[in-house]
Amino acid sequence: MSGRQHRETELARRIRARGLASGKSSAQIAEEIHDKCNAQFGTTRIKGHRLAHGVALADVIEQIRALFERDGKSAPGIGETLLSAYESGLKRPGPEYLHYLCSAYRVEPASLGYDGPCICGHGHKMPGVVRGDLQDGRPDTSPGPRELLIQPIGLGLSADGGEEDENVLRRTLLQLLAGSGIALDGQVLGSVESIRRRMDDTLVSATVSPAMLDQWEESTIGFGRQYMNTPPLRLLCDVMLEFSAVRKAMERRQPVDLQERLCRMAAQLAGLSGMIMINLGDHRLARSFFRTGRTAADETGDRALRAWVTAREALVPLYYGDPREALNLAKKSRDLAGQTPCAAQAMAPVVEARALAMMSGAGKKEVVDQAKRALSRARAAFSQMTAADQDDSTFGYTERQLYFHQGDALVKLGQAMEADLILEQALTKYGPTDWLDPTIIKLDRAQCKILEGDVEEALDIAQRTIAGLDDECRPDILMQRAHEVARQAEAKAPGHPKLRIYLDSLRSRGVPVADPVADGRES
Repeated sequence: MSGRQHRETELARRIRARGLASGKSSAQIAEEIHDKCNAQFGTTRIKGHRLAHGVALADVIEQIRALFERDGKSAPGIGETLLSAYESGLKRPGPEYLHYLCSAYRVEPASLGYDGPCICGHGHKMPGVVRGDLQDGRPDTSPGPRELLIQPIGLGLSADGGEEDENVLRRTLLQLLAGSGIALDGQVLGSVESIRRRMDDTLVSATVSPAMLDQWEESTIGFGRQYMNTPPLRLLCDVMLEFSAVRKAMERRQPVDLQERLCRMAAQLAGLSGMIMINLGDHRLARSFFRTGRTAADETGDRALRAWVTAREALVPLYYGDPREALNLAKKSRDLAGQTPCAAQAMAPVVEARALAMMSGAGKKEVVDQAKRALSRARAAFSQMTAADQDDSTFGYTERQLYFHQGDALVKLGQAMEADLILEQALTKYGPTDWLDPTIIKLDRAQCKILEGDVEEALDIAQRTIAGLDDECRPDILMQRAHEVARQAEAKAPGHPKLRIYLDSLRSRGVPVADPVADGRES
């Protein structure tokens, strides 16, 4: 024990002794320990409760294991390291572990420093009990967690950190399905990142039946189809649960053919997750997912898959970073594809054209010519793709995406008339349930109107477009585009009366109106 920890323990011991002597409850003593030790030692509320009971980490672990055994559950994977991470604030317990910690200490989540009610839906306090069951050995009779929130999906799950992360996503998904307004918060992002890290660990460390693989591959393809018409946070929960199931199958090395199929799914699901994170505005986590996707794709030896992951990754710096890096990644994707007819052969030149336009701005003839040559290469490559790839908007590249991205590049090049015609064609190729790309296309057309000098019509188009979206269909990527229309309108016609109306309409829907740091969009 370090000198700092020793001093913290000694102070807590004195507070506990005085509290017990004066008849205080363990919860009251824990509160006093937190109040007096937090400023000096950073003592968290959850640690304060253990110190208030005067027990070691190992004692709390044994209590939780006993509670799991009482409830007929397999032994939990929680250990002293994980509990210590909770007490130091480095990690937050998932819903199930939080329930059992509350049961052990006989307090509610707020007393341990966590917001929201326990998933069991019942209180943990026992009237008249002064000292908790860690101290007097009395059993906890509070109900267990509601099974709906922690029922495993797919493979059998062990009670480890992975299950905690999955429970967070399942709970979020259930709330979304119930129509609750759920925001993307640190707990969800932490679970997403934790699952991705476990996949990384599995890939560098690594028996499932072919029938199960067939089902997972069908699910992966299905998630790709949902990408265009499912709110991103809801889709992320579904994708990450499947991603976690694939990881568990890879924990043990499989026969070569099965392992390759698992790696392919891992690469596709990681890439799809990266695309979703772009839309949600988390470019750091998007980068991490694409890195995981590259690791998995390298295991397959499939040039087309490796090129696809790289082309998709190029969108991160295109929207949130340096277009020069996007240009380099697009060229790398093209090199990886080689002469193999595939989606990346068409996608990569389009990214090149868009990056060139962002780097050099509109109106420069040499840039326009260079970008148009890249678009011409994209059209030629598209014509060589298989029909299956041309019909897959996520893992392939469709005609409507080609039109959309060509129009987008032309907008950035200042070619308003040509861009508007192509974007109009693109819009006709989307179905009534598609909302992501059509919304961006409409906002691109609003920019065309600004380039042509019709600022009022541009703001009307943008306002109608955003007003037509449900609350959960306004991810960060779209709101950035909405703000970009406002910035361009202000630059073209400073103080235009419709601009204030447009910005007020964004505010009325809970959309922050501060300028985003970068331009972005995706399909």
